[in-house]
Amino acid sequence: MSKASREITKSPKRRAEATGEPVLVRLQPDMAKKIDDFRRQQEDLPGRPEAIRRLVELGLKAKRQVPR
Repeated sequence: MSKASREITKSPKRRAEATGEPVLVRLQPDMAKKIDDFRRQQEDLPGRPEAIRRLVELGLKAKRQVPR
């Protein structure tokens, strides 16, 4: 086999650095659909974990803005 035929043309996917704590969350189908709908509205089509992180950030910001 020649060297050219062994070259990989597809670049491997890179994972984000593991800097946070992993959290397992079960989602009911209707919640997963809502998250997927949110993902599709984003310009960069994030994966589910990134979409969930973004939604959590939005929720935390909204909570801070609610007057007490």
